Amino acid sequence: MFAGAGRLGLPQSRRLCWLLCAFTLKLCQAEVPVREEKLSVSTSNLPCWLVEEFVVAEECAPCSNFQAKTTPECSSTGYVEKITCSSSKRNDFKSCRSALMEQYLFWKFEGAVVGVALIFACLVIIRQRQLDRKALEKVRKQIESI
Repeated sequence: MFAGAGRLGLPQSRRLCWLLCAFTLKLCQAEVPVREEKLSVSTSNLPCWLVEEFVVAEECAPCSNFQAKTTPECSSTGYVEKITCSSSKRNDFKSCRSALMEQYLFWKFEGAVVGVALIFACLVIIRQRQLDRKALEKVRKQIESI
């Protein structure tokens, strides 16, 4: 006989669980009514590089102190590139990620991974030594009892 076979409340709790799951799914599928005015997106508020093709006029470079204070695109990464949109001929700035910054973040991540791996390797070695000591102690006690 398997564990829990004699319990009377088990089927009721399963039904309750399935009922809660079904209710949660219904809630997730419920759609919130949206007014028609909000469905149309104005392209005038969006940067030109989101709605049309663009050409990079200046490559990705670190923001100057002045740009960091005045250009909102500099706030996210600290790097910006100047672009020219094709159809509107607008010059605009776009936030970008530099190769040097990516390389720095990659090696920082790699260092963290190696550090964590070393910590866990030391923990494994310590635990293995503890288990070896316990096994030797057990064997010693068995030999003494003979």
